[in-house]
Amino acid sequence: MKKIIFLFLISINTSAELVLEITESSDNPYRIAIHSFDGQNSISQKISQIIKADLLRTGEFSVLGSDELLSEESYQDQINYRNYRLLGVDYILKGKVNSEDKMNITVSYDIFDSIKEKKIRSSKIFGIPNKTRQLAHYVSDGIYEEITGLQGVASTKMLYVSEDNDGTSKVYRLMLADADGMNEQTLLKSNSAIISPSWSPDSKDISYVSFETGTAKVFIQNIATGKREVAVENKYQISSPSFSPDGKFLSLTLYQDGNAEIYILNLKNKNLTRLTNHYSIDTESSWSPDGKKILFTSGRSGSPQLYEIDLLKFNTKPKRLTFEGNYNAKASYLPTNEGIVFVHRADKKFQIALKYFNENFSRPLTESRLDESPSISPNGNVIVYAIKEDETGLLAGVTLSGARFRLPATSGEVREPSWSGFLR
Repeated sequence: MKKIIFLFLISINTSAELVLEITESSDNPYRIAIHSFDGQNSISQKISQIIKADLLRTGEFSVLGSDELLSEESYQDQINYRNYRLLGVDYILKGKVNSEDKMNITVSYDIFDSIKEKKIRSSKIFGIPNKTRQLAHYVSDGIYEEITGLQGVASTKMLYVSEDNDGTSKVYRLMLADADGMNEQTLLKSNSAIISPSWSPDSKDISYVSFETGTAKVFIQNIATGKREVAVENKYQISSPSFSPDGKFLSLTLYQDGNAEIYILNLKNKNLTRLTNHYSIDTESSWSPDGKKILFTSGRSGSPQLYEIDLLKFNTKPKRLTFEGNYNAKASYLPTNEGIVFVHRADKKFQIALKYFNENFSRPLTESRLDESPSISPNGNVIVYAIKEDETGLLAGVTLSGARFRLPATSGEVREPSWSGFLR
């Protein structure tokens, strides 16, 4: 299987700055030649540069720019496939930018297969000039999908929590960034803890737990408007809100009677339904892609293990899914529902692991000492997670094929990443 790596670079204003460090990348990338896009010089150059960066960030591509090619070609020029093969180029990208007025822009692009000597994709993306980066990301995703067969994630977004010190007290920020780390925004700043950010299925809303008023509250906030509302509050503790695939419910952990149990909140009428009832701690729930099952962490076997509730068989005993090791927690389903990704303790290390449902063993994906909070990309190919290094919280990532990267922070700490769904 071809190894890939997703590179995620974030710059956080007034907080931690994340610096990309590649620890393992692809050993057999696709080689693609990218010509400068025709059209308005400043915009076309910017688009070409963003596409190049997007493809390099996947780790699955080796990119040759115009300065590395035997000759520069315009969008309309005939292609000399032999010249590209001499350079070992597999694919060729050409494009142009049209801007008929100040309000509209069209990006056209063609992908050519150097070996088969034919055009394999021709597409147009429509938008507005001040959304140039997003247009370029859409092109990148089209290229990625055409060549790899997987939907790209360049146009997706990421949530995470940043923690820093302003000199007198701790400052928590709920951050939003594009997948290339640009356009970062602070959604919430507080001197009290912010935990458990997650996305609605349409990626228009987010949920999180905030202690800003002194009590635990689950907020649901609209990304576009910033408007938010309290979904539920508790004088003791709340954690791990997770949207159902249809967006109508939240699963979450509540301490209603002094013990941590899984509940389901109906977002329309705010009714709570208790899902678990055990003296042990039940927490960290997540939904299956079809919304029929819920995965959670429980100590009912004597150590943290993963269990699954079939919502169509509500009164049946939860099914235990993990048996290797004495710690398995914080799990999510793969988008394909073929397995789960979770935190697994082995040899005194907490690692991110993968377990397919058709296998009776777990596959460790990481090698750090203290890995936590895995979040899966919407194409199911990459996992971003939090690590501890020299007592500092960082973000790192791994693909299902084993390629790795990390994102050390120059100051402060970052944790609890959460990947959006596809945005188009």
